[in-house]
Amino acid sequence: MSRILSLSACAVLPLVLLSACSTPNGQPQKGSEPVAPNQIVDFATLYAQNCAGCHGAEGRGGASIALANPVYLAVGDENEVRNVVANGVRGTSMPAFAQSAGGMLTDEQINVITSGLFSRWGRKRILDGTNPPSYAAKTTGDTAHGEIAFGTYCASCHGSEGQGGSKASAISNDSFLALVSDQGLRTIVIVGRPELGAPDWRGNVPGKPMSDQEITDVVAWLASRRVQSPGQPYSASNYAPPHDAEHLEK
Repeated sequence: MSRILSLSACAVLPLVLLSACSTPNGQPQKGSEPVAPNQIVDFATLYAQNCAGCHGAEGRGGASIALANPVYLAVGDENEVRNVVANGVRGTSMPAFAQSAGGMLTDEQINVITSGLFSRWGRKRILDGTNPPSYAAKTTGDTAHGEIAFGTYCASCHGSEGQGGSKASAISNDSFLALVSDQGLRTIVIVGRPELGAPDWRGNVPGKPMSDQEITDVVAWLASRRVQSPGQPYSASNYAPPHDAEHLEK
């Protein structure tokens, strides 16, 4: 019996050696080569590497809005979202990702991210039976009317002047307003931030959804509260060089 086992082992050994010789020493195994960054076309990987830092893992929200919000994906136009992903939003924390705009992603990768958002997290019939406001403003906002509308729909959570309340944070904070565009404000008012408990345009006052014009007016009022130098509560005199520094420069 032991002789038979020995013969079997001897028969297998050449096959093992031959298979080992099929890959030259120092050569990578098939499939072990790393994928170049511009060749990654997997949505989960692209989202995790480029979007999750602000919009949260699995689109659940973070410093910026949740993208796995079916109301947002139903109100937003896919072409507009693709444009934002590709070109960013000037003056805000949303950068451009397309190579043509100075980013790192190819057009194909931009398309993978955009189409993936809608196919994975969108729900086509989520707005059935409603008359949603337009994604972008169609008229000019009225700040005086916006202040009234803010008091009606927003002040109970955000405070009478947007300074924050017991239920929600400050929304007229100068640093916040400096980091968000008018369209960003409009998007938040329309789709809410469900990950933070903030309702969409239908839920601020039960049975009384905000009209398209009221949303436009609220955004105009908030935008009017932006300051020239956000995040700098000290007077300009505090930034003047000391006496001795002036003397040394002469």
